[in-house]
Amino acid sequence: MTTRQTARTRAKDADRDDTCKVLDSALADGQLSGMEHAQRVKAATTAATLGDLQALTDDLQTGNAPVKLPNLRPASRLSGNQGWGLRAAVAGVLVVLGIGIGWGLYGNTSSPLSFTSDPGAKSDGIEPVVLTPPRQLHSLGGLNGLFEQMRQRFGDTVGYRMVVYPDYASLDRPDPAEPRRVLNYTYRGGWDDSSSSARTSEDQVVDLAKFDVEKIVGVLRGAPETLGMQPGDVKNTYLIIGPSGDAEDPESVEISVYASGDYGSGYIELAPDARVKRISYP
Repeated sequence: MTTRQTARTRAKDADRDDTCKVLDSALADGQLSGMEHAQRVKAATTAATLGDLQALTDDLQTGNAPVKLPNLRPASRLSGNQGWGLRAAVAGVLVVLGIGIGWGLYGNTSSPLSFTSDPGAKSDGIEPVVLTPPRQLHSLGGLNGLFEQMRQRFGDTVGYRMVVYPDYASLDRPDPAEPRRVLNYTYRGGWDDSSSSARTSEDQVVDLAKFDVEKIVGVLRGAPETLGMQPGDVKNTYLIIGPSGDAEDPESVEISVYASGDYGSGYIELAPDARVKRISYP
């Protein structure tokens, strides 16, 4: 039997890992700076209770996060039997109401309980269409496929910043109608509708695909050992692709490889040809 989770409930490793994923998502969409993200991830990995973890995400928008954190609100005052009885009654009313509405809209028989001439059961000759977008993005084919999805959706691969997780990505692009605004997109098998945020002085448009994908994937796969971490301890890995800020080549990109786990987090900053610019150890 499950128990109600409160702020004083002891946290499990899985709870700490889920909170780190939410913090990673907040870093990706610009809610947290790199320093804030590092501080909160460190606090999450040592949190004792669910309340401690909740305090790290209370001020964040988590609608686009890859996981949903526990709801710690007080339980309903109804007793268990009363609650289940009320739910069962409501469910029964909704089923009957749904049948009646469905028959009223689409029924072609004398009774809503008669389905002998259901038009949906007839063959319509439409063949299934199987979609095969890239899903494993931390691979040569996955990254190249992600950029191809960008070209198909937007016509190019330019933007301010892109964060690539193993199975989804977050992209910031300029708004052609308003130069002071940034359009934010999420990729999960396809590019979702945009949200927006204010542009900052650090936002520089670059060609996000202008780097050696094969070499970067190689560094990504060796990141745990490079950072002195046990591969089994790594819970989250992601790439951040953005402008380098190099005064000699302002249009070049910089790729940062992040790895985090229960025992710390670190990152590797790379030039487009995979030349190492900086290693920050856990």
